Amino acid sequence: MYLVVQGQLDMEGALTARDRVGIQDFVLLDETTETAFLSNLKKRFSEDLIYTYIGTLLVSVNPYKELDIYNKKQMDLYMGVNFFELPPHIYALADNAYHTMLTEFNNHFILISGESGAGKTEASKKILQYYAVSCPSTTLLDTVRDKMLMSNPVLEAFGNAKTLKNDNSSRFGKYMDIQFDSQGDAVGGHILNYLLEKSRVVHQNHGERNFHIFYQLVQGGEEDLLHQLGLERDCQHYNYLTQGECAIVSSINDKNDWKTVKNALNVINIDETDINHLFEIIASVLHLGNFHFESNSKGQAILNSNAELLNYFSPQLLGVNAETLRKGLTFRWIEVKKDEVLSPFTTDHAIYARDALAKAVYGRTFTWLVNKINESMENTNSTRKTVIGLLDIYGFEVFNLNSFEQFCINYCNEKLQQLFIQLTLKSEQEEYEAENIEWEPVQFFNNKIICDLVEERHRGIISILDEECLRPGDATDLTFLERLEEKMGSHPHFVTHRLADKMTRKTLERGDFRLLHYAGEVTYCVVGFLDKNNDLLYRNIKDLMRQSKNAIVRECFSSMDPDSRRRPETVATQFKSSLLKLTEILMAKEAWYVRCLKSNESKQPGKFDEALIRHQVKYLGLMEHLRVRRAGFAYRRRYDVFLQRYKPLCPATWPHWRGEPADGVEVLVQHLGYLPHEYKMGRTKIFIRHARTLFATEDAFERCKHELGECTSVAKHFSNINIFTIIHSHLSEIVATRVKKDDIGEAKSTDNSEYLAFVRQSYLNRLKDKLPKTVLDKTTWLTPPAVMTELLRKIHSRLLVRRYVRGITPQKKAQLQLKVITSNIFKGKKDSYPQSIVLQMIRNEQIKVIQCLDKPNRNVPVIKYDRNGFKPRPRQLILTQTAAYVVEEAKIKQRVLYTSLKGISVSNLSDGIIVFHITCEDPKQKGDLVMQCDHLFEFLTKLSAIANKQNAIKVVQGSIKIEIQAGKESAVDFTTGQEPMVYKGKNGHLMVTAQVPSF
Repeated sequence: MYLVVQGQLDMEGALTARDRVGIQDFVLLDETTETAFLSNLKKRFSEDLIYTYIGTLLVSVNPYKELDIYNKKQMDLYMGVNFFELPPHIYALADNAYHTMLTEFNNHFILISGESGAGKTEASKKILQYYAVSCPSTTLLDTVRDKMLMSNPVLEAFGNAKTLKNDNSSRFGKYMDIQFDSQGDAVGGHILNYLLEKSRVVHQNHGERNFHIFYQLVQGGEEDLLHQLGLERDCQHYNYLTQGECAIVSSINDKNDWKTVKNALNVINIDETDINHLFEIIASVLHLGNFHFESNSKGQAILNSNAELLNYFSPQLLGVNAETLRKGLTFRWIEVKKDEVLSPFTTDHAIYARDALAKAVYGRTFTWLVNKINESMENTNSTRKTVIGLLDIYGFEVFNLNSFEQFCINYCNEKLQQLFIQLTLKSEQEEYEAENIEWEPVQFFNNKIICDLVEERHRGIISILDEECLRPGDATDLTFLERLEEKMGSHPHFVTHRLADKMTRKTLERGDFRLLHYAGEVTYCVVGFLDKNNDLLYRNIKDLMRQSKNAIVRECFSSMDPDSRRRPETVATQFKSSLLKLTEILMAKEAWYVRCLKSNESKQPGKFDEALIRHQVKYLGLMEHLRVRRAGFAYRRRYDVFLQRYKPLCPATWPHWRGEPADGVEVLVQHLGYLPHEYKMGRTKIFIRHARTLFATEDAFERCKHELGECTSVAKHFSNINIFTIIHSHLSEIVATRVKKDDIGEAKSTDNSEYLAFVRQSYLNRLKDKLPKTVLDKTTWLTPPAVMTELLRKIHSRLLVRRYVRGITPQKKAQLQLKVITSNIFKGKKDSYPQSIVLQMIRNEQIKVIQCLDKPNRNVPVIKYDRNGFKPRPRQLILTQTAAYVVEEAKIKQRVLYTSLKGISVSNLSDGIIVFHITCEDPKQKGDLVMQCDHLFEFLTKLSAIANKQNAIKVVQGSIKIEIQAGKESAVDFTTGQEPMVYKGKNGHLMVTAQVPSF
């Protein structure tokens, strides 16, 4: 249904279609109200149109049914296509992120967010599958591709579980970097995991399950394997699997999933020995859950489990001594001076120790598994790579009972919302500034106040929680709540039963606190906060695990320093630190967004729960994003794209506009009667203020298409006819009028006319099977007899050229334009320029010479030379739309506004020295900037395109004068030699020796 409907629509669609199926980009809504937003979303959902844009953000609504929109045919449809050229789809977003990365040679990430059950994991899979099919295929790629795809079922088995909201809920955060080389091949990957919900190993709420792998092993494991592990094929026998009372779920096929996981483990290069150890650990966790304790007459805990099970389980599965483990679970070793004393546990302490061991073993094994996957996908090639990151992380969660895990997850969503608003505002402001369009500030909710409430040092909830966990004395969950009330009793986003007014107090238990999150109010029960945050494993048990004969267990615990007396960081602090690192990773990349929505709680196809979706729209910040994206203009497109679509509407632009696209657009909109306040002309794009202006244009275009229909029909008819069918009937007459002599030079007469016709016919028949396939093929064409001219060859060459030009994507065109700029600046002027030319052999063994200009990058490493002494300093040079920044790590050392850049000089030799000549009127100002760059051609090409400085770049012979500061000059002197060198000369100049080219 999706493609049937959407295939009939272009980006904006006809008026009747807009009324029926909604608008494909929320930015084009007449009213940017929540009501209009939801109405449009509902229209599209009712037609199985689950994707809608907000600019380049993709909104996805889970339909809870299969749609035929993810096949190979659809992948092919979206490959290399302009973002708004086809209906909204996750393939469009994935493809444009990929091609933008290749074109700009920078790093990107796709943030996939939404509530549990909204379809985040599926969206991540679809993007991975698209890259697996669309990227160029090589043997290496096939290996990386398989490992990336097969890492999913493994991570889902060990990290996903059934919850009340989702049968396959990710109980950990996952960030995957996919690494691409300069040709666009996927050559590696790396996964970071965040906050595995380890408490699920030992406890599940009613209606929920433990991690999938436990059930897969019990239900799908082979009989021999289960016997070897001491397991029975019945989940009811295991305490850790039955607390939720839903071990068997009709929608989950554990037996089939088991087979998939076993196959995937082999694909990601985990050997049989490690696989056996892995399953032994899973079985050992299940057995641990069946260890029961009771009190003796002294109130001390004793292990009341089958001794035979303990004696088998400990050495065979966990790989440790049975008696030592029994002591570890019932006694704590306390150091008194130089002696160690056994302090017996109570039953509660013993259960805590048992559960802590189960969680620690499983959690560390999960980390080991992620590391193994990373090893199998690691790219050993040290050359620079670009990456696309996929962030599939838990969505905002609100349950009837919210504990420590929900607190951490919702804090994570606050941080991502903060990042989302920052990056969205930043990208919009930068686009307006780059296009010289006046920016209109947008009012939005800044959730920094909530992030500070949680994470602020010494005063935030996490700091107070850590203090309670670490302080001596009888700290409990309730004393933690009391401390919260003391520290933040007046905070507008925090309330407890004691602090609340009379009406609110009725909705809060005495052990609860409530946070007024950006996404809405959530009430947290403090019970378990301290234990879950501490997550402590007693030292004697850690020592025992380090001695395990199970190689994975031993490796997982050996990384810890056995002699360290330092208390490990709490769970919340570790999570806070990892989130800050994640934020730094994401801030360094270009952002793309997929916002996933649940259509209803009952997972019914076709049901649109407006109240539920309204809530998600609010906490995902979609209305804020829409308001930022609108910021004065509903629509913006590059001039060439706008002109290509609407040029039939103006006689002056149809069928071809020969001038600059911007000029053509200006002529077009004037012809259409656009008023001055309805649009603005930027540097590269047209900005249209109101959606109705665009829709009027679109409706005119729809009418125009009908008028062009007859011409299109004729064109299609002729395009299906062989070229020889078209020209053969006319060629004889054309040739006959031009030829004065036959093959042997005799005058034409009626006697040889038949022979001449035969010669022509014979040549055409032979030529038909030997037509050149490419414009560059200059040898395949058969030499015509003297009675024929080269007319046919010219016609065929034009046809090939036309096909080639039509096949050039906008991204490829942009690359070619940059190559032309490079050629204009450096060809025949700089010695190292020929090194940027690559010789490629083509099938007929002719040589095709093309310019090898790497995709320009806005962030390039350079060596910057001090003005006084010319000391080399490693730096990064970052280009923005308005200035170049010299950066050391995260610190800006110098900003060079393009308006202050008088000129740029390079030598004619093969060195990489670049000199920025900067306006320097004040003696205190810094003077000219001298740098060495290994990517001189790529960098200066990008700079000239951004700053419009093509004419400012000069190739100089001999020396380049530099201004150290106002009134003080020096120079850079250039010579050639066998070895390249850069040093300060005796004359005080910077001496540069360029290597003699070897070509």
